[in-house]
Amino acid sequence: MAGFEPSKTQLVYLALRDRIANGRLDSQGALPGEQALAVQHGVSRVTVRRALAELEKEGLITRRQGAGTFVVEGGAKPIVADLSNVLANIVAMGRETAVRLLEFAYRDPPAAIAQALKLASGEKTQFSVRVRLIDSQPFAHLTTDVPERIGVTYTEADLATRPLLALLERSGVQIERATQEITAVLASPEIAAALDVDVGSALIGMKRTVFASDGSGVEHLSALYRPDRYALHMDMVRTGDVPERRWSTVLSPGSRRNSRRSAGRPRS
Repeated sequence: MAGFEPSKTQLVYLALRDRIANGRLDSQGALPGEQALAVQHGVSRVTVRRALAELEKEGLITRRQGAGTFVVEGGAKPIVADLSNVLANIVAMGRETAVRLLEFAYRDPPAAIAQALKLASGEKTQFSVRVRLIDSQPFAHLTTDVPERIGVTYTEADLATRPLLALLERSGVQIERATQEITAVLASPEIAAALDVDVGSALIGMKRTVFASDGSGVEHLSALYRPDRYALHMDMVRTGDVPERRWSTVLSPGSRRNSRRSAGRPRS
Protein backbone atom coordinates (compact mmCIF):
# COMPACT_ATOMS: atom_id res chain seq x y z
CA MET A 1 0.00 0.00 0.00
CA ALA A 2 2.34 2.69 -1.30
CA GLY A 3 2.04 6.08 0.36
CA PHE A 4 0.07 4.79 3.36
CA GLU A 5 0.41 6.92 6.47
CA PRO A 6 -0.84 5.67 9.84
CA SER A 7 -3.32 7.84 11.71
CA LYS A 8 -2.22 10.15 14.49
CA THR A 9 -4.05 7.96 16.98
CA GLN A 10 -2.18 4.88 15.79
CA LEU A 11 1.17 6.67 15.98
CA VAL A 12 0.52 7.79 19.56
CA TYR A 13 -0.76 4.34 20.48
CA LEU A 14 2.39 2.68 19.11
CA ALA A 15 4.66 5.21 20.84
CA LEU A 16 2.94 4.73 24.19
CA ARG A 17 2.90 0.95 23.81
CA ASP A 18 6.64 1.03 23.18
CA ARG A 19 7.09 3.29 26.19
CA ILE A 20 5.22 0.79 28.37
CA ALA A 21 7.10 -2.21 26.96
CA ASN A 22 10.44 -0.58 27.70
CA GLY A 23 9.50 0.58 31.21
CA ARG A 24 9.83 4.31 30.48
CA LEU A 25 7.47 5.33 33.28
CA ASP A 26 7.67 7.35 36.47
CA SER A 27 8.38 5.83 39.88
CA GLN A 28 4.67 5.04 40.34
CA GLY A 29 4.43 3.14 37.05
CA ALA A 30 2.31 5.90 35.53
CA LEU A 31 2.18 7.63 32.17
CA PRO A 32 2.16 11.44 31.94
CA GLY A 33 -1.23 13.19 31.92
CA GLU A 34 -3.26 13.65 28.74
CA GLN A 35 -2.22 17.28 28.26
CA ALA A 36 1.47 16.45 28.70
CA LEU A 37 1.20 13.59 26.24
CA ALA A 38 -0.62 15.79 23.74
CA VAL A 39 2.22 18.33 23.90
CA GLN A 40 4.92 15.64 23.67
CA HIS A 41 3.38 14.10 20.54
CA GLY A 42 2.08 17.29 18.95
CA VAL A 43 -1.55 16.12 18.85
CA SER A 44 -4.85 16.99 20.47
CA ARG A 45 -6.04 15.59 23.79
CA VAL A 46 -8.81 13.80 21.88
CA THR A 47 -6.17 11.87 19.91
CA VAL A 48 -4.32 10.97 23.11
CA ARG A 49 -7.59 9.88 24.72
CA ARG A 50 -8.33 7.55 21.80
CA ALA A 51 -4.84 6.02 21.97
CA LEU A 52 -5.19 5.48 25.71
CA ALA A 53 -8.59 3.86 25.16
CA GLU A 54 -6.93 1.27 22.88
CA LEU A 55 -4.26 0.54 25.48
CA GLU A 56 -6.91 0.20 28.17
CA LYS A 57 -8.96 -2.11 25.93
CA GLU A 58 -5.91 -4.37 25.62
CA GLY A 59 -5.48 -4.50 29.39
CA LEU A 60 -2.16 -2.65 29.35
CA ILE A 61 -3.24 0.38 31.39
CA THR A 62 -5.88 1.47 33.85
CA ARG A 63 -7.13 5.04 34.15
CA ARG A 64 -8.14 6.31 37.59
CA GLN A 65 -10.26 9.41 37.82
CA GLY A 66 -8.23 12.20 39.40
CA ALA A 67 -5.17 9.97 39.89
CA GLY A 68 -3.75 9.33 36.42
CA THR A 69 -2.99 6.52 33.98
CA PHE A 70 -1.15 3.49 35.33
CA VAL A 71 0.38 0.45 33.69
CA VAL A 72 -1.29 -2.83 34.65
CA GLU A 73 1.28 -5.06 36.32
CA GLY A 74 1.47 -8.34 34.42
CA GLY A 75 -1.04 -6.99 31.88
CA ALA A 76 -1.92 -8.48 28.51
CA LYS A 77 1.03 -10.19 26.85
CA PRO A 78 1.31 -11.59 23.32
CA ILE A 79 1.25 -15.28 22.53
CA VAL A 80 4.84 -16.40 21.93
CA ALA A 81 5.25 -18.88 19.07
CA ASP A 82 8.27 -21.18 19.10
CA LEU A 83 9.51 -21.34 15.51
CA SER A 84 11.67 -24.39 16.24
CA ASN A 85 8.61 -26.54 17.01
CA VAL A 86 5.74 -25.58 14.74
CA LEU A 87 3.26 -28.32 15.62
CA ALA A 88 3.79 -28.05 19.39
CA ASN A 89 3.11 -24.32 19.07
CA ILE A 90 -0.16 -25.09 17.28
CA VAL A 91 -1.17 -27.35 20.16
CA ALA A 92 -0.53 -24.70 22.80
CA MET A 93 -2.33 -22.02 20.81
CA GLY A 94 -5.38 -24.23 20.43
CA ARG A 95 -5.56 -24.73 24.20
CA GLU A 96 -5.26 -21.04 25.03
CA THR A 97 -7.44 -19.38 22.39
CA ALA A 98 -10.96 -19.31 20.97
CA VAL A 99 -12.02 -19.29 17.32
CA ARG A 100 -14.64 -17.48 15.22
CA LEU A 101 -15.52 -19.17 11.89
CA LEU A 102 -16.18 -16.62 9.12
CA GLU A 103 -16.31 -18.79 5.97
CA PHE A 104 -16.70 -22.48 5.12
CA ALA A 105 -16.95 -23.75 1.53
CA TYR A 106 -15.43 -25.97 -1.17
CA ARG A 107 -13.48 -24.40 -4.02
CA ASP A 108 -11.02 -24.83 -6.86
CA PRO A 109 -7.83 -23.69 -5.11
CA PRO A 110 -5.40 -21.18 -6.62
CA ALA A 111 -2.61 -22.87 -8.58
CA ALA A 112 0.03 -22.03 -5.95
CA ILE A 113 -1.98 -23.73 -3.19
CA ALA A 114 -2.76 -26.77 -5.36
CA GLN A 115 0.95 -27.11 -6.06
CA ALA A 116 1.94 -26.72 -2.41
CA LEU A 117 -0.53 -29.45 -1.39
CA LYS A 118 0.49 -31.68 -4.34
CA LEU A 119 -3.15 -32.01 -5.42
CA ALA A 120 -4.30 -34.03 -8.39
CA SER A 121 -5.59 -32.09 -11.40
CA GLY A 122 -9.09 -30.77 -10.72
CA GLU A 123 -9.05 -31.69 -7.01
CA LYS A 124 -10.96 -29.24 -4.85
CA THR A 125 -10.22 -28.06 -1.33
CA GLN A 126 -12.29 -27.38 1.75
CA PHE A 127 -11.77 -23.64 2.28
CA SER A 128 -12.25 -21.83 5.58
CA VAL A 129 -11.57 -18.44 7.12
CA ARG A 130 -11.27 -18.14 10.89
CA VAL A 131 -10.31 -15.49 13.43
CA ARG A 132 -8.53 -16.60 16.60
CA LEU A 133 -9.05 -14.67 19.81
CA ILE A 134 -7.31 -14.51 23.16
CA ASP A 135 -9.16 -12.97 26.11
CA SER A 136 -11.97 -12.22 23.61
CA GLN A 137 -9.61 -10.06 21.52
CA PRO A 138 -8.74 -11.01 17.91
CA PHE A 139 -5.09 -11.65 17.15
CA ALA A 140 -4.99 -13.97 14.10
CA HIS A 141 -6.78 -14.21 10.74
CA LEU A 142 -6.47 -17.74 9.30
CA THR A 143 -7.28 -18.83 5.74
CA THR A 144 -7.04 -22.60 5.30
CA ASP A 145 -7.29 -25.07 2.41
CA VAL A 146 -7.61 -28.82 3.05
CA PRO A 147 -7.91 -31.43 0.24
CA GLU A 148 -11.60 -32.17 -0.38
CA ARG A 149 -11.15 -35.90 0.30
CA ILE A 150 -10.17 -34.97 3.88
CA GLY A 151 -12.41 -31.92 4.29
CA VAL A 152 -15.59 -33.97 3.76
CA THR A 153 -14.85 -35.86 6.99
CA TYR A 154 -15.76 -32.86 9.16
CA THR A 155 -18.58 -30.32 9.16
CA GLU A 156 -18.81 -26.57 9.50
CA ALA A 157 -19.98 -27.07 13.09
CA ASP A 158 -16.93 -29.27 13.78
CA LEU A 159 -14.54 -26.59 12.53
CA ALA A 160 -16.28 -23.90 14.55
CA THR A 161 -15.78 -25.85 17.77
CA ARG A 162 -12.73 -28.10 17.36
CA PRO A 163 -9.07 -27.50 16.33
CA LEU A 164 -8.46 -28.26 12.65
CA LEU A 165 -5.47 -30.55 13.22
CA ALA A 166 -7.53 -32.63 15.64
CA LEU A 167 -10.14 -33.02 12.89
CA LEU A 168 -7.46 -34.04 10.40
CA GLU A 169 -6.14 -36.74 12.70
CA ARG A 170 -9.68 -37.91 13.42
CA SER A 171 -9.99 -38.54 9.69
CA GLY A 172 -7.01 -40.90 9.87
CA VAL A 173 -4.28 -38.50 8.71
CA GLN A 174 -0.89 -39.07 10.35
CA ILE A 175 0.73 -35.64 10.51
CA GLU A 176 4.51 -35.68 10.29
CA ARG A 177 5.98 -32.29 9.38
CA ALA A 178 5.29 -28.73 8.24
CA THR A 179 7.08 -26.01 6.32
CA GLN A 180 6.44 -22.32 6.77
CA GLU A 181 7.62 -18.93 5.63
CA ILE A 182 7.19 -15.61 7.42
CA THR A 183 6.97 -12.08 6.08
CA ALA A 184 5.44 -8.70 6.92
CA VAL A 185 2.28 -7.36 5.30
CA LEU A 186 -0.11 -4.42 5.63
CA ALA A 187 -3.72 -4.92 6.71
CA SER A 188 -6.31 -4.66 3.95
CA PRO A 189 -9.73 -3.16 4.85
CA GLU A 190 -11.25 -6.66 5.27
CA ILE A 191 -8.41 -7.95 7.45
CA ALA A 192 -8.28 -4.72 9.44
CA ALA A 193 -11.97 -5.07 10.31
CA ALA A 194 -11.53 -8.72 11.37
CA LEU A 195 -8.49 -8.00 13.56
CA ASP A 196 -9.73 -4.64 14.88
CA VAL A 197 -6.75 -2.64 13.58
CA ASP A 198 -6.40 0.35 11.27
CA VAL A 199 -6.19 -0.23 7.53
CA GLY A 200 -2.51 -0.44 6.58
CA SER A 201 -1.36 -1.62 10.00
CA ALA A 202 1.72 -3.86 9.93
CA LEU A 203 0.97 -7.55 10.44
CA ILE A 204 3.03 -10.74 10.66
CA GLY A 205 2.27 -12.89 7.63
CA MET A 206 2.82 -16.65 7.69
CA LYS A 207 2.23 -19.37 5.10
CA ARG A 208 2.39 -22.97 6.32
CA THR A 209 1.91 -26.31 4.57
CA VAL A 210 1.37 -29.43 6.71
CA PHE A 211 2.31 -32.88 5.38
CA ALA A 212 1.22 -36.39 6.31
CA SER A 213 3.58 -39.31 6.85
CA ASP A 214 3.10 -40.40 3.22
CA GLY A 215 4.36 -37.01 1.99
CA SER A 216 0.97 -35.70 0.84
CA GLY A 217 -0.09 -32.16 1.71
CA VAL A 218 -3.03 -32.07 4.12
CA GLU A 219 -3.35 -28.39 5.05
CA HIS A 220 -2.29 -25.04 3.59
CA LEU A 221 -2.57 -22.10 5.97
CA SER A 222 -2.23 -18.41 5.23
CA ALA A 223 -2.17 -16.59 8.57
CA LEU A 224 -2.01 -12.92 9.53
CA TYR A 225 -1.16 -11.97 13.11
CA ARG A 226 -1.32 -8.75 15.10
CA PRO A 227 2.30 -8.17 16.22
CA ASP A 228 1.14 -6.62 19.49
CA ARG A 229 -0.59 -9.90 20.41
CA TYR A 230 1.66 -12.46 18.76
CA ALA A 231 5.44 -12.83 19.02
CA LEU A 232 7.94 -15.21 17.42
CA HIS A 233 10.67 -17.04 19.35
CA MET A 234 13.56 -19.27 18.34
CA ASP A 235 16.35 -20.91 20.36
CA MET A 236 19.64 -21.35 18.50
CA VAL A 237 23.00 -23.03 19.12
CA ARG A 238 26.39 -22.89 17.38
CA THR A 239 27.20 -26.14 15.56
CA GLY A 240 29.90 -27.49 13.24
CA ASP A 241 33.66 -27.17 13.21
CA VAL A 242 35.77 -24.02 12.93
CA PRO A 243 35.84 -22.12 10.59
CA GLU A 244 32.46 -23.30 9.29
CA ARG A 245 30.50 -23.08 12.52
CA ARG A 246 26.93 -21.86 12.01
CA TRP A 247 23.73 -21.21 13.94
CA SER A 248 21.20 -24.05 14.13
CA THR A 249 17.74 -24.09 15.68
CA VAL A 250 17.03 -26.22 18.73
CA LEU A 251 13.89 -27.13 20.63
CA SER A 252 13.43 -24.96 23.68
CA PRO A 253 12.71 -26.75 26.99
CA GLY A 254 9.17 -25.36 26.88
CA SER A 255 8.63 -26.74 23.40
CA ARG A 256 9.83 -30.17 24.47
CA ARG A 257 7.40 -30.15 27.37
CA ASN A 258 4.52 -29.03 25.15
CA SER A 259 5.36 -31.70 22.58
CA ARG A 260 5.34 -34.48 25.17
CA ARG A 261 2.29 -33.22 27.00
CA SER A 262 0.21 -32.78 23.85
CA ALA A 263 1.06 -36.02 22.07
CA GLY A 264 -1.99 -37.18 20.12
CA ARG A 265 -3.88 -33.91 20.73
CA PRO A 266 -2.76 -31.49 18.01
CA ARG A 267 -4.62 -28.24 17.53
CA SER A 268 -4.71 -25.51 14.88
